[in-house]
Amino acid sequence: MKTIKVIQPGEPGTKKLAQRYGNKLICVRYRHDPLNERKLKTIELVIEEHECQASSEKIPMNKIMHIKIAFEETQLRNRVKGMGGRWNPNLKAWQLPYGIVLKMKLEERIIKDI
Repeated sequence: MKTIKVIQPGEPGTKKLAQRYGNKLICVRYRHDPLNERKLKTIELVIEEHECQASSEKIPMNKIMHIKIAFEETQLRNRVKGMGGRWNPNLKAWQLPYGIVLKMKLEERIIKDI
């Protein structure tokens, strides 16, 4: 089915539906069903609502993080290198995207004050 038109509550063509469903109405869609040769009018409704706290501290998965690996931890160092980690000699830390840090379970090694 192909969507022909989407209209929001308050726009022409939504008055009766807005009266019937109130604030629960999200949008009205007009669709075309070529198999049955029909035009359909559908609505999107809110059926449940919960409060949630938005995470303002969400870290993008591609953000480069700096992690600490001791000199004698050669196995871990080689694993990090194998995952694309790079040594930063100025910061004396390994650089790795946050998604890889999570995958390798190295969150506790992130250097926060860089």
